[in-house]
Amino acid sequence: MSSPTGPASGLPVRMPRPRQPGRHRRPEPLAAPEGAPALVLAVPGTPSATARGLAEEVVSIARSELPGLDARIGYVDGDGSEFPTLQAVLAHAAEERTARYEQALAAGMDVKEPDGPVAVVVPLLAGPDSALLRQVRQAVMDSRVAAELTDVLGPHPLLAEALHVRLSEAGLARADRARLFTVATAADGIILASVGGEEAVQAAGITGMLLAARLAVPVMAAALDQEGSIASVAEQLRSSGSQQLALAPYLIGPEIDPGLIEEAAKEADCPASEALGPYPAIGKLALAKYTTALGIAPQQPQGTPVR
Repeated sequence: MSSPTGPASGLPVRMPRPRQPGRHRRPEPLAAPEGAPALVLAVPGTPSATARGLAEEVVSIARSELPGLDARIGYVDGDGSEFPTLQAVLAHAAEERTARYEQALAAGMDVKEPDGPVAVVVPLLAGPDSALLRQVRQAVMDSRVAAELTDVLGPHPLLAEALHVRLSEAGLARADRARLFTVATAADGIILASVGGEEAVQAAGITGMLLAARLAVPVMAAALDQEGSIASVAEQLRSSGSQQLALAPYLIGPEIDPGLIEEAAKEADCPASEALGPYPAIGKLALAKYTTALGIAPQQPQGTPVR
């Protein structure tokens, strides 16, 4: 026999968990709106199997964060076959959208003619590089497709986190300041290497300040594509008391010849960490640029707090 409050047996009753109110409430899962534009990752530099693997990992991360996302890869210097050009990828996305609309009409469905951008193009760049961005912009124009071009991924706290991780992987920084251990090879001064001239150096400097706060060591940005910039910054750091330097590439990877990092490390007479590569933050930031462009982003991805 049961009572108004539950079974008479006295067994506990599983009640629905109340929804947590306020700012600590778990956000509702986000999904790509039906018919949303494609996210097209614009990969700069000379196409290669390594660049393709990196780009595929980045879009895989983005898809996992936003179910239903149509994510594609276009190469700024693609060859049109193994590495599809950015223009070709945009044109194909436009053709597919038109075909879906025409098929719906043929099936007698009451559908609205598609409008708005066919794609949102996200450059796979950590910082501004006017020459590379000019190429991306020209490719979008040459495609004659309505596409929106976003800013580059940085500066952002997540990129400072990624730089910290790459330095720790190379044994050049402690992985966690809260742990009571030291790394014998930990650097006491960081050269943040960027490409794109003075504008890129200034932008890298913002992320550099965040990295300096994480590591509690001085960080200065320098340009790989400006003669003497790396050596000059290395001299400034040593003059201010840093004796054990490290070079941290503020680069994702495909945008430069890997040999430039090795040459810069020799110029500064110090070891270097790896480029950012397909660190999870890269995929999250690319997705954030896409969702912000469409107005469907509840919030920007947050970096890990300094401990």
